[in-house]
Amino acid sequence: MNKTLPPMSDLAEPYFAGARDGQLRLQQCRSCQQYQFYPRTICAHCSGGELDWTTASGDGVIASFTVVRRAVSEAYDAPYVVALIDLAEGPRMMSALVDVDPESVAIGQPVTVAFTEWSETISMPVFNVV
Repeated sequence: MNKTLPPMSDLAEPYFAGARDGQLRLQQCRSCQQYQFYPRTICAHCSGGELDWTTASGDGVIASFTVVRRAVSEAYDAPYVVALIDLAEGPRMMSALVDVDPESVAIGQPVTVAFTEWSETISMPVFNVV
């Protein structure tokens, strides 16, 4: 059984291209210099319309998490951890924690990005506890 793939769009293509290359890419506003995630056509901070794609550090901190003990389908091995990650650049994103005992996860732990292949064309960012 295959994992559920995210919808593709021209707007998000630089994000997914970065993931395929092992880079976490975020949009950064030319006007206010703030970063944002998820991809949008205008800046969520100042409504500026000039956004560039930049490579993020991939570092963050666990803001919240849950342990999924019953997978949504056979494509996912339970238990697994879904976390809200506060990225060093400012945005918050949801992702999976990998290579970690679910019982050892705690809010405030530092994490760093890694990537896992979901298909021949899609890689997704996941995070490792540092």
